[in-house]
Amino acid sequence: MNSLASAVAKDRYECVVLDDDPDIRILIARVLSKIGISSLGLSSADALERVIKEQRPTVVFLDVHLDRSDAIDGIRILRQGSFNGAVQLISGKDPTILLDIKAVGERNGLKMLDPLQKPFRSEQVRRIFDAGASAGPLPAAAEPEAAPTPSPSPFVNVDLNEALAAHWLDMAYQPKVDLVKNFVIGAEGLARINHPVHGNLGPQAFLPGASAAALNSLTEFVVKKAFLDWEVLMGAGQNLRLAVNAPAEALIDPRLVNLVREHHPRNPRWPGLIMEVTEEEAVRNFDAVAEAAVQLKIYKVALAIDDFGSGYSSFARLKQFPFAEIKLDRSYVQRCATDPVNASICQSIVELARATGADCVAEGIEEPADRDALIRLGCELGQGYLFGRPMSVGKLIERSAADFSGMLGDRQFL
Repeated sequence: MNSLASAVAKDRYECVVLDDDPDIRILIARVLSKIGISSLGLSSADALERVIKEQRPTVVFLDVHLDRSDAIDGIRILRQGSFNGAVQLISGKDPTILLDIKAVGERNGLKMLDPLQKPFRSEQVRRIFDAGASAGPLPAAAEPEAAPTPSPSPFVNVDLNEALAAHWLDMAYQPKVDLVKNFVIGAEGLARINHPVHGNLGPQAFLPGASAAALNSLTEFVVKKAFLDWEVLMGAGQNLRLAVNAPAEALIDPRLVNLVREHHPRNPRWPGLIMEVTEEEAVRNFDAVAEAAVQLKIYKVALAIDDFGSGYSSFARLKQFPFAEIKLDRSYVQRCATDPVNASICQSIVELARATGADCVAEGIEEPADRDALIRLGCELGQGYLFGRPMSVGKLIERSAADFSGMLGDRQFL
């Protein structure tokens, strides 16, 4: 046990430093101690499983090469232990290896921070906590019209059933824009919790560990809320098409169709709702999700394949899937202006969408150069911090009022 860390009076260790170099463990522990954060140093992954279970740390510093193990072993242990804190990779090795390991962690559902290259300065460790460790890289500038972002105290865990029962749930909307004409055409609804103590919390605070029943109830909430918020938008003269996220289990539950049938807007100008399901889930539950998609289409609810390009599906199989939209994964969108591999993947997916008659929406656009590259590649729709962070429906009305076209409301999506 690190003596510096043990000197800090805490109920638990807030950080674990998994590194076979004792100097690195001491350095990180010393920096964390100065800002009141306790840490436990480990030289191998052997004890990590027990520590994760007993201490519930909020951040794990993870070296690539460990004593009798490595970072991939650590990632597997964290995944098996349902770790929902943040993982900070540290290494003096080739930066490309760090990025590859980060991608492995993300595919395993972990919150992976940008890797930290050795040697690093103590200030870099301190900034991890100043910015909120699990928030990842923050945009360079805040959007003035944005609603408050989720609390930078990212290690709060809220039981989803409790939040549902207490009516803490709300929705924030991220604008979806026509990249060529530069105006808002819709928005993606993202669930948030307005906690009486911790404030506004994002999904990292309540989705990990949620039961299937709770996720189904969450889906019911976001669908109903999207219907109601569309009425608010329409009352303001803005006929935006909204989208919400849903797990495959909720999509194939017959109760969802009944809910849509009963609650969807009856206004003939309603453009319909988009329900986003991840590529991986869509393929894993292909027949059932495809059948549900056809039934939902009857009620003007279309499916989008989210995070497209991050999964393992074949294009040939997805050609049989009745989707209306492909969400181009942000890992390919970002740096597509400078990375020829990303650009090539983006173009392939844009062409796939065009061949199947679906819209292609690029996620995570943060830089004007990437937006311009996407336009050149033929992608006409996008969303990301460049256009606005998630915001309240009232702010969405303000955001889209200046550039909203009245003709948009009559666009035929289905």
